[in-house]
Amino acid sequence: HSICSSSLARSFVSLFQTTSSALKGAIQLGITHTVGSLSQKPERDVLLQDFEVVESIFFPCEGSNLTPAHHYGDFRFKTYAPIAFRYFREMFGIRPDDYMYSLCNESLIELSNSGASGSLFYVSSDDEYIIKTVQHKEAEFLQKLLPGYFMNLNQNKRTLLPKFYGLYCVQAGGKNIRIAVMNNLLPSAVRMHLKYDLKGSTYKRRASAKEREKTVPTYKDLDFMQDMPDGLLLEGDKFTAVCKTIQRDCLLLQSFKIMDYSLLVGIHNLDQACQEQASEEAVAGAMDQRRPQGQKSLYSTAIEAIQAETGNMGPLDTEDKTGGIPARNSKGERLLVYIGIIDILQSYRLVKKLEHSWKALVHDGDTVSVHRPGFYAERFQKFMCSTVFRKVSSKTSPCKKRRAVTHGPMRRAGGPPLSTQTSSTSNPLPLLQHQISSDTREDTEGDNGKKWKSNSSNFIYIALLIQLKCNTKCFTTVKNIIRINRENPSLPSSI
Repeated sequence: HSICSSSLARSFVSLFQTTSSALKGAIQLGITHTVGSLSQKPERDVLLQDFEVVESIFFPCEGSNLTPAHHYGDFRFKTYAPIAFRYFREMFGIRPDDYMYSLCNESLIELSNSGASGSLFYVSSDDEYIIKTVQHKEAEFLQKLLPGYFMNLNQNKRTLLPKFYGLYCVQAGGKNIRIAVMNNLLPSAVRMHLKYDLKGSTYKRRASAKEREKTVPTYKDLDFMQDMPDGLLLEGDKFTAVCKTIQRDCLLLQSFKIMDYSLLVGIHNLDQACQEQASEEAVAGAMDQRRPQGQKSLYSTAIEAIQAETGNMGPLDTEDKTGGIPARNSKGERLLVYIGIIDILQSYRLVKKLEHSWKALVHDGDTVSVHRPGFYAERFQKFMCSTVFRKVSSKTSPCKKRRAVTHGPMRRAGGPPLSTQTSSTSNPLPLLQHQISSDTREDTEGDNGKKWKSNSSNFIYIALLIQLKCNTKCFTTVKNIIRINRENPSLPSSI
């Protein structure tokens, strides 16, 4: 597949007898025409037949009544489901003029890091959109997905799945290049210090030697487990939001019998960037002027996709407009993480079934990437929410512990303490022992550095609690007795 796709794209470029700028020019001419003509059609509800519509327009070199003259060679431009994709773009707050301006006002930027399938990638000059060449089967599968994709977006706009904004085809000399326009997951204005393509599989999931030679290699699962054994540490609310979003998206992909997808993870190290900033200030300033810091389309960033708010990353942090998820590594360094599920146009067809069966004969079938959609989704979720992302353990500070113990149990107006309402007959001894011992540990060092060692009288008080069948109501009184004994060690224990 990768050889066919790559050679097809290269041969198509040669049809124009120029560099890939001809292909980019043809794409821009086609999108300009289709968006312009679509704006003249009245808005209406999306109908079932709208998902199957394919519009076609011919672009001769000399121009026509509908198309301008150009020097790219004769070609035909096809637009798939134009009404449906217009609805998708409106759903994400993308206006037709903004969409056309982003893609067609300036030349598209070709990305050198092509995918494993041999696809070509272009990014819009304002960093908003990615244009990717897709295979015929993938484009066909996306067309079949559109009704279900439409239903899912209506139910939930916040998702880590790709946001498809358009599906087109450039045709010349009997060759077809199909392209999909999607949201850009990794903003070019942000330097990615690490990048991973993760599937939850371990079979041959290491970056190749050739990949490692790149400026920013795309590492894989085994690389992540080796480089970041403690994972990416998230605050509790963000960890929960990430896992819930992944679970919801995997359930949808499983229902469509989709597998072999990946989680693309881009990591920007804020602390490392601060060190690099001094030497590269001029370059960074020029880049910031060329590219906007924030994306315009709705729900397109990682932080929006997981339904979480950006958090405070520390005293050196500035307001992040690029939508990264705040995280930390095991060293405590501040990170911004950009994530999204990619390569979702792989269905579990006969070819994939045969591929899994063959690999399962030679290797452990559960470790290979190609697998049944249900098993693949479960393995994917487990890997992401236990190995890749981990929750930061929240430790209560000593002052908070002391404050909580001093104030005792909370009371409702006119009612008993809240802590005793659940069960007044339960044995409170383990709780009291823990609270007394923790209070003793916290207070072992006074203002003058003097240490107080607990004596046998503490155990007398615990025994007294048992004899009185005391519940947590008595704790404050007993604690005060211990405190008096500590502050006045000369007093007899009988007091």
